[in-house]
Amino acid sequence: MLRFEVSVEDLLRSRFALSPALDLCFLLRSLAGQGQRLPRAWAARLLPAFERLRRESELNAALALQAPQSGPNFVAPPPRGLNQTWADDLAMIRATPLEAARHEFATTATGPSARDPRVRAVLDSADAVSRIAETMDQAWHELLAADWPQLRAICERDVVHRVGVIGEHGWAATIESLHPSVAWRAGGIEIGHFPQVGTVRLAGDGLLLIPSVFVANIAAQVEDPWPRTLVYPARGTAALWGEQETVPRPDALTALVGRARARLLVALDAPASTSHLARSLAMAPGAVGDHLAILRGAGLLVRARSGRSVLYRRTPLGEALVAGSG
Repeated sequence: MLRFEVSVEDLLRSRFALSPALDLCFLLRSLAGQGQRLPRAWAARLLPAFERLRRESELNAALALQAPQSGPNFVAPPPRGLNQTWADDLAMIRATPLEAARHEFATTATGPSARDPRVRAVLDSADAVSRIAETMDQAWHELLAADWPQLRAICERDVVHRVGVIGEHGWAATIESLHPSVAWRAGGIEIGHFPQVGTVRLAGDGLLLIPSVFVANIAAQVEDPWPRTLVYPARGTAALWGEQETVPRPDALTALVGRARARLLVALDAPASTSHLARSLAMAPGAVGDHLAILRGAGLLVRARSGRSVLYRRTPLGEALVAGSG
């Protein structure tokens, strides 16, 4: 069991962030058979490009640095917040000093793949950092960039939901909602069935919380230069992977309001903006806006401004319709 000792000051400094680079690392591990198993359709779509990159680029050198429970920090730098982009991550990767990268190579590139002559040629080169950065950038554009707007929207919606839970129920309930293995006990966060064992003190620095679509369990980062971090499964991932229907069966709700509006109504299990819904459901923003206006006019949704966004949520009548259609 891993335990985080959390003070009141830690809670005040805890925050959410998104990490494109970390999700790319998770995806690469999955495609290499080292991480969370991808749904069959996603694996079938991405594996040909992944295998081609392994043959034609220096991706195997980056893969040699990926261990099931850890990896080099410089290819997944700590994100600064919710607006983190791949360009931000790539700039930080490229800025890594060679000696710092080589220190990480020595501690992480220890498996059989690291002894491959092509891999060693990259890791031992004077331009190892730029070569690995380049292959990570190529992997990003060929394997993840096209899907990232939809995946990012799911993670952003998750954060909106968690912030709402904090406001309504407090931090303890929010932490326990991250995953069944996480519990709030005696002023601390405990993660059961975890590979690491011990107690981590946050020392007033707070906790960084990162939603991801590529993890099924809790992952933790407890070593510098990262802040103490929990990575957790984002809500809505199961629907993305096709593990459950977006619209419950039987199709009473679809018959009543139409398929597109039923999808939107069911998707609003947490407040979301028009743009978030459009990206996460792969629908045109204009069509989403039209459907939301009709649902709102029917008394099934309400909207409220949150910062720069307008968020929609179900009314009690909307909740009843969705509950009754399952």
